[in-house]
Amino acid sequence: MSQPSYSPAQSTVDPAEIERFSRIADEWWDPTGKFAPLHRLGPTRIGYVRDRAAAHWGREALSGQPLKGLSVLDIGCGGGLLSEPMARLGATVTGVDASTRNIAVAGLHASRQELAIDYRQDTAEALARSDARFDIVLALEIVEHVADVDLFLKSVSHLVKPGGLLFLSTLNRTAKAWALAIAGAEYVLGWLPRGTHDWKKFLKPSEVVRGLEAGGITTKEIVGVVYSPLTRAWSLNKTDLDVNYMLFGVAQTATFSDSDSVNFSGLRASGQ
Repeated sequence: MSQPSYSPAQSTVDPAEIERFSRIADEWWDPTGKFAPLHRLGPTRIGYVRDRAAAHWGREALSGQPLKGLSVLDIGCGGGLLSEPMARLGATVTGVDASTRNIAVAGLHASRQELAIDYRQDTAEALARSDARFDIVLALEIVEHVADVDLFLKSVSHLVKPGGLLFLSTLNRTAKAWALAIAGAEYVLGWLPRGTHDWKKFLKPSEVVRGLEAGGITTKEIVGVVYSPLTRAWSLNKTDLDVNYMLFGVAQTATFSDSDSVNFSGLRASGQ
């Protein structure tokens, strides 16, 4: 994969977003606090990454440490809600966030858990300029908060080793997403602080796929992430991409197996 060009003036950092999350950084590990939705979403996100990565490298997902020997980059790591589970699954983890307060909180919590995680105050584009590469790159619930989406997608794509995996999750730009993720979650239910999301920054799956493809990532699967008010739990749905969705892709030059067959069924849904 050729080295993409970057202008020194280009940045994915939105100062307002960084300031907003820095103000509540002390609440990252409170399961009933402002990040409670991410705590509830955790098992679904972690299971998705674990299972797809294990299948890709021919490992047993429930072996205890299926990611052992693999390097993982968690972009927009926040307080480390994904970084720590990845480390427990055996991966060598680097967590990156533009907020120094988030990194401080993440580092302190990891040390208390006796987990060796390399936390850095940095950005995706800066790492890409350094030519760093990882087996797995996580970009979960972050692309809707960046200042330059094209630069972000190009940068995270460049950070994946050839044959490695990129996982991304975000919110779809649909009327349903506005009603549930903003009006419902922020104003009615109070799950998130008001102003957490800007509907105009939500991305349709097809937009993400095109952006990743330009960076050399072939999207292999897209699934919806759906919340059930009855069970109060999140689950994966292959066709309902109207609000939340996750995908994974493989960096070019990989040798694809039958298990890596493309699943774009969800793109036929209304939120393509």
